[in-house]
Amino acid sequence: MPVCSTSDRHDRNSAPRGAGLDIGLVNNMPDAALEATERRFRALLDSAANGVQVRLWLYALPEISRGEAARRHIATRYSELDSLWVRRLDGLIVSGAEPRASSLIAEPYWESLRKVIDWAEENTHSSIWSCLAAHAAVFHLDGISRRLLNHKQFGLFPCARVSDHRLTARTPAVVRVPHSRWNEVTKSDLDDCGYQILSEARSAGVDTFIKQRRSLLVFFQGHPEYEANTLLGEYRRDVSRYLRGVRDTYPLLPRGYFDAETAAVFTALEERAIRRRSPDLLAEFPGALAESRLTNTWNAAAVRIYENWLAYLSARQKRRLTFRAAHTMAANAGAFQRRLADAPANRPARSLPHPARG
Repeated sequence: MPVCSTSDRHDRNSAPRGAGLDIGLVNNMPDAALEATERRFRALLDSAANGVQVRLWLYALPEISRGEAARRHIATRYSELDSLWVRRLDGLIVSGAEPRASSLIAEPYWESLRKVIDWAEENTHSSIWSCLAAHAAVFHLDGISRRLLNHKQFGLFPCARVSDHRLTARTPAVVRVPHSRWNEVTKSDLDDCGYQILSEARSAGVDTFIKQRRSLLVFFQGHPEYEANTLLGEYRRDVSRYLRGVRDTYPLLPRGYFDAETAAVFTALEERAIRRRSPDLLAEFPGALAESRLTNTWNAAAVRIYENWLAYLSARQKRRLTFRAAHTMAANAGAFQRRLADAPANRPARSLPHPARG
């Protein structure tokens, strides 16, 4: 059963209803990645649903600067963020964002994101926080500050499962996971605040971690939702920024991502660009060659994690509905007993007239 997108943008009375799961996606990615992010998460949920109807509610933080095309897309397909505060969803996914400020609280959307964090704990069974959103959530909830890295953590990293949890059940012991970030939260800081580390990489740090509060909070520093060519697209964007003088340094190759021959071609381009920086060199970017040799080796594990997450949501939803039904039955039984108690105890029966004899 495919994932269906829904919105209350034009239907003010719309609300989660019916069988299945209602999941929100707060999409914080910049315009160039806005629709691709929708596609990636929708495809992941669709592969993981196993016949469960999933209704996907799209939201965006209004303070993120958007171009005209992105604003039209959001106005057509997304629900207003204010409508989130008055509803309950089974689950919520909050995407990462490209950092613009040196600190999270200096980001223009910080107050809205902080409100989403508080809302999610009270109004979902579980929420997923990706990359920058994960850093924002642990900072807001437990005061854990992200740490700026010397170099961008960029590429595929072998992440080993280090503790057992239902979310990682039946996943491989080691999965090469895409990471793309300038900051990190460390294992020691997370341990000190009671988070459970599920997977980590020796060269990239913590990958996946969780914390059970009023709802289950799930955090990814990596990007299991990425497609095979996503890191390639980000690398091309960063190369373009260097060639156009937007950034000062040439970007590092994504680690563990390209085969040796493709990496050599990219290294040759880098050497030419450093000798003579020019936007014209972007035409020599070997994107087609690189993409033809890329394989998504992490998708099966990502689908399994999301299968486990959806199963958890379904179980919690069933438990809540069972509790609500039992509560309703108990309330109805109590009302019936009160009506009996309020009735006169010894009301005499009325005598019926004898039928006429004749």
